[in-house]
Amino acid sequence: MGTVSDVAAHTHDGIDWATRLTTMRRGDELDADTNRAVARRLVRALPDHPTVVDVGSGAGGMGVAFAEALAARGGGTVVLVDAVPELLDAATTATRAAAAHETAADHAVRVRPVLADLATERPADIAGPAHLVWASGVVHHLPDERRMVADLVAALAPGGWLALREGGLTTRFLPWDLGVGEPGLADRLAHARAEWFVRMRESMPGAVRLPVGWNVVLAEAGLAEVTSFSNLVDRPAPATQAVREWAVDQLRWLADVGGDRLHPADRHTLTRLLDPADPAYLALRDDVFLLSATTVYVGRKP
Repeated sequence: MGTVSDVAAHTHDGIDWATRLTTMRRGDELDADTNRAVARRLVRALPDHPTVVDVGSGAGGMGVAFAEALAARGGGTVVLVDAVPELLDAATTATRAAAAHETAADHAVRVRPVLADLATERPADIAGPAHLVWASGVVHHLPDERRMVADLVAALAPGGWLALREGGLTTRFLPWDLGVGEPGLADRLAHARAEWFVRMRESMPGAVRLPVGWNVVLAEAGLAEVTSFSNLVDRPAPATQAVREWAVDQLRWLADVGGDRLHPADRHTLTRLLDPADPAYLALRDDVFLLSATTVYVGRKP
């Protein structure tokens, strides 16, 4: 199958994901070791030559990790599903490159891209039955999260596993006192981002609140052996160039989504931190870092 950028699709959260492709690629680079560890852990329980469906495949970071993990245990199929053509093209290119690099003829990994709006199309109809369905940070961008989980479960083969990467701890990357503006900007940005998230969810047509934790949602969807595990991404200071570039991208995004909730003095600080001509430009600092913890919730279909 060739590129898919000529196929129409959309998302429901009001976010222009195509413009975030470069940032997502940088994030995948920094998360690569963690993604590989998660992929190896998840495919370990699967049968020979399994089908793994990556829902909301983004720029392809986990697609690459699954291709490598499947190649190491004899091959299989990776199905990439996304609603944004530019992202699906990128994920397909990256995952196929990894599959070609890692596999011999007898350990082949097939890669199949699927452009789909999961709010209106059922995963079981486009990508099932699967031995593993993986969804990282995507279910909360759909109007009815509980229904989405039920649809993902329906795409599983008997004995198959659903893995959701959702929640964890707020990502940190700024020192407490930047020497520009008032100390504690990171906490104020995190609060503004949380308020934006609430507005984003409420603005979706047909949005339904989810007043329980993800483990409860998986159990209510009929999954057994529901559990979770968390992973740490730790890129300490002094910052590498990749971390600095990612930090600038992340700060710009936080300014875009939460800037209207900040005091004008904080918005002025953000302008300085994001200006390459300003001595306070964030990318010039050695003390930015990346520290995050993400949680994966898993359950098996009886």
